[in-house]
Amino acid sequence: MGEWQNGLFGCFNDCKTCIFAYFVPCFVFGKNAEKVGESCIMCALATFVPILNIYAVTKIRGKIREQKGIEGSCCNDLLIWWFCGLCALVQEAQEVGWNQDGQAMARE
Repeated sequence: MGEWQNGLFGCFNDCKTCIFAYFVPCFVFGKNAEKVGESCIMCALATFVPILNIYAVTKIRGKIREQKGIEGSCCNDLLIWWFCGLCALVQEAQEVGWNQDGQAMARE
């Protein structure tokens, strides 16, 4: 099993992503969802709905882990989002290449 390309606190490695995630997290989350084949609009809106967002963030992080062969669990994903949601969002965005064109998610 693999690991994340950037650590949880590696969000400052990419200032552009960090700034976007801070000011428009719904946009970045929607783009992350789109990269793993989910509805970007529904996931972006889920950012604002308390119970739905818990489901959405664990689902998207789980899909990223599954597609990239990264170790982890649903409970771990939820705890990471609970205690450091912004860092988790940036980590996921860096992993899927949220601001790159195309749907490529192959690990290099």
